[in-house]
Amino acid sequence: MFTSPSQILFTIFGVNIYYYGVIMALAISVGVLISDWIGTKYFALKKETIIDLAPYLIIFGILGARLYYCILNYDFYLRFPTEIIAIRHGGISIHGAILGGAFGLWIYSIRHKLNFLKLCDVSAIGLSIAQAIGRWGNFFNSEAFGSPTNLPWKLYIAPQYRPIPYQDVQFFHPAFLYESILDVIIFVILFAITKSGKIKKDGNLALIYLILYSIVRIFVESFRLDSVKYILGIPVAIFVSVGIIIVSAIVLFINNKERLV
Repeated sequence: MFTSPSQILFTIFGVNIYYYGVIMALAISVGVLISDWIGTKYFALKKETIIDLAPYLIIFGILGARLYYCILNYDFYLRFPTEIIAIRHGGISIHGAILGGAFGLWIYSIRHKLNFLKLCDVSAIGLSIAQAIGRWGNFFNSEAFGSPTNLPWKLYIAPQYRPIPYQDVQFFHPAFLYESILDVIIFVILFAITKSGKIKKDGNLALIYLILYSIVRIFVESFRLDSVKYILGIPVAIFVSVGIIIVSAIVLFINNKERLV
């Protein structure tokens, strides 16, 4: 059993410094540095290309993550439009972050006349490890947990963070931990494929990432209790993930008609 110690890491001059923010900063930094190293070593990119790209990924990724979340919860934000910019109150989505980040990457590739698909491949590797680290921010926020459980690795959730139907339940699946571990596995797979040199066409690695992460997301969402929105009792994230798998698999097949990776 384990439990989140607090949301606040420390307070300085009356300002609270939150674990979530520090972990997000760490996740982004590690992801960018790893992608930059891999891009230089295995993709013939100039050193610091990904570091220069990072502001585009971060800014557009955050905008995309917030916009996607607000669209899914449009009824709330239509009533309280000022909450749209209140990111500190929570509400971002990884699917939106991926879309926004890809858009920022596309703009950067045009401005600097670089191969968009190659940048996608390199960024996907760093993104997978960044997600693995970033999920621990959910731990300190006591969020992204699953259904009730009594397994040895159960997660204690304080009453104020429990969903209304589960006020009398103390222990839940640490869904954030499951995704973090699986994201590390995705990173290892992507790096192993990159190191093997078997990827012959730009864009393949990013497509593989999208397929693998979508599978992970379907698994995790199947028992999370705090999914953003549901359709017919099924989290929207599952529908989106299934769609991503189908489209990515088709594009991957078309991209490799002559020689599959």
